[in-house]
Amino acid sequence: MDPPKDAVKKAIAQGQALIKSGKSKSEASQAMYALLKDEPREVTVAAFVTGASLTEKGALTYWYNCKRRAEKQVSPK
Repeated sequence: MDPPKDAVKKAIAQGQALIKSGKSKSEASQAMYALLKDEPREVTVAAFVTGASLTEKGALTYWYNCKRRAEKQVSPK
């Protein structure tokens, strides 16, 4: 497996900092997703597990929700 990219390392550090400051896992994962939106699902989910203290299944759910929210903001109404 390749070593993590700088964006992944930055997202994990940001997620851990947000959790430590008292933010919710949802807020942490949304901030992380903004940095990782172009990464493959597996990379983003693994980063959520480490950075936002989520389980594997929880991270997948948060990834899906973040992806939907991002698509909703981009698509015209």
